[in-house]
This record gives sequence, C-alpha cells and structure tokens, in this order.
Amino acid sequence: MAANPDQLLAEKTTQKLQEPPKYAVILLNDNYSTFDFVVKVLMVVFKKSITDAIKITNDVHHKGRGACGYYSREIAETKIAQVEAMSEAEGYPLKCIMEKM
Repeated sequence: MAANPDQLLAEKTTQKLQEPPKYAVILLNDNYSTFDFVVKVLMVVFKKSITDAIKITNDVHHKGRGACGYYSREIAETKIAQVEAMSEAEGYPLKCIMEKM
C-alpha cells in the first residue's frame, strides 16, 4: 500500500538541516616573510582592517601562528590558495593551513 502523501511530507519536514563544518584558516610563522607583507596578505585576502591585520601578524610572530578567519571548507581552501599564490608571486615562503573547528 502506498504511503499517505501528507505523511511523507511530514517526515521530510522533520529532518533538520545541519550547518556545514567551519574551518579555521591559520597563517604560520617563518623567518623570511616580512611583517609588512603579512599585514598586506591579511588585508587583501582576508579583508582585515589595518588594526586587525597588525594584531594577527603579531600573533603569527610571537605565537608562531595566527587565525585569519573561520570559513566553510571550500572558502578556506580558496583563501589558502590565494595566500600561497600571493606569497609565491612576491618571493616569500608564507604558509597557511586550515583546521576543522
């Protein structure tokens, strides 16, 4: 016997949508990338204000890493690719990783 259409609709509407997981994009310290270059990356790629960019750059310098933002997987991967392309174009070894939240 076929299921009642109203029953099927009720079953479908009770499913909860889950938000996709977020990933932290993190810049890693190195001994070659300049402070000014890291600030520039944060402002260009991550759209940070000068104040926020300097704070994150100080975290990278003093703590060895600094969180740039929290994104979906696809956006995090894109941000990492942008950082790596910008670093390579300007001759710096600045690296970026992502960690699942």
